[in-house]
Amino acid sequence: MPRSVANHRQAVVELLAGAATIKGNRRVPLLDALGKPLAVDVHAPLSLPPFANSQMDGFAVRSQDIPDDGGQLRVAAPVPAGATPTALKAGYAAPIMTGAMIPEGADAVVPIEKASPGTFPDPTARDAVVDLPAVAPGTYVRNTGSDIRKGALALAAGTLLGPAQLGLLAALGLATVEVPEPLRVLLVTTGDEVVEPGEELTPGKIFDSNGTLLEASMIQAGLDVVRTGISDDDPAELLAVLDSFTREADHPVDVIVTTGGVSKGAYEVVRQAMAGQPVDFLPVAMQPGGPQGLGTFNGVPFLGFPGNPVSCLVSFEMFLRPALSEVMGTPAPRLVQKVHLAEPLSSPDGKHQVRRGTVAGDGILRMEGGAGSHLVHALARANALVQIPGDVTELTAGAEVEVWML
Repeated sequence: MPRSVANHRQAVVELLAGAATIKGNRRVPLLDALGKPLAVDVHAPLSLPPFANSQMDGFAVRSQDIPDDGGQLRVAAPVPAGATPTALKAGYAAPIMTGAMIPEGADAVVPIEKASPGTFPDPTARDAVVDLPAVAPGTYVRNTGSDIRKGALALAAGTLLGPAQLGLLAALGLATVEVPEPLRVLLVTTGDEVVEPGEELTPGKIFDSNGTLLEASMIQAGLDVVRTGISDDDPAELLAVLDSFTREADHPVDVIVTTGGVSKGAYEVVRQAMAGQPVDFLPVAMQPGGPQGLGTFNGVPFLGFPGNPVSCLVSFEMFLRPALSEVMGTPAPRLVQKVHLAEPLSSPDGKHQVRRGTVAGDGILRMEGGAGSHLVHALARANALVQIPGDVTELTAGAEVEVWML
């Protein structure tokens, strides 16, 4: 009986969990950490803001110097951003720029537009005065630590590092950050009929799209990908390649992923090569991507994906990518949405079908191509994977379906 999609995904999670636990952490420049999870808690090495500063261009004042009905103050030396001001004397107002340090003694800022005159005086002018309205203490003052206090938890381990998180670390003065060491994945595409893009295409041959499709997906997911040349349908040659990256390598790979050769045909090279290894080849109740291989080769986690392009990408998106999210903390899970079909849809009974579609700005899902696992052009036009459960066979136009946004 075919395995359910959920059960196979959990099996992949359990397979990868061991590989994830043996990987250490590494410290990288902030921008190299984009999209990766934080490996350890980060506590603020300083307060933000590190000093009380002005929220507005205006005049820094001692609020008690201004009567309730307003008053006139003499103008002190201006306070530009980045300067360390002298203490503010009683009866004075200091022109201050946004972000500049609040002078000692000042406790409020009056915006320039509320002053009379509504311009800053010439800093060289002597005995300049300004009329200001009454102001409450703390007005337009960003207090020290009002964002985060020194020693407080800034980001917890496991936080995915996007632009906002990296910006916070930069604001805290951190130039590097600790992230998990990525899994090193060996990607092997197989088939006598497959040639590399750019080579001569002779009769009966096709260009390899799986390698590019999966390598790009893996890099996007944060993996360190090792590619070999295309392996032909000789099991001995495939075994030699796998041995060279597991037993014989100075830096062995952490995971092996192959494409093709996992069905029940007469020349299924991956099945033949894995004879005697603890690898299961089994059907999953999913279309496309039903044939799957799962186990270990020389103790290294092994995943065998089907050879059709759409099947191998769907296998990655349904099994490997979610498992990486769970055990490594990256990549971020796909955004799940509920949308409405533009047209009716049929699906085989008992199989979770994954179709390709485009969700437009109106929230309506329009299918791209049919159910075939060879439709690379339709896949390239799609921005969503359409999830149709195995117990659903017919959907009408307007029916609600779940999609994973690509």
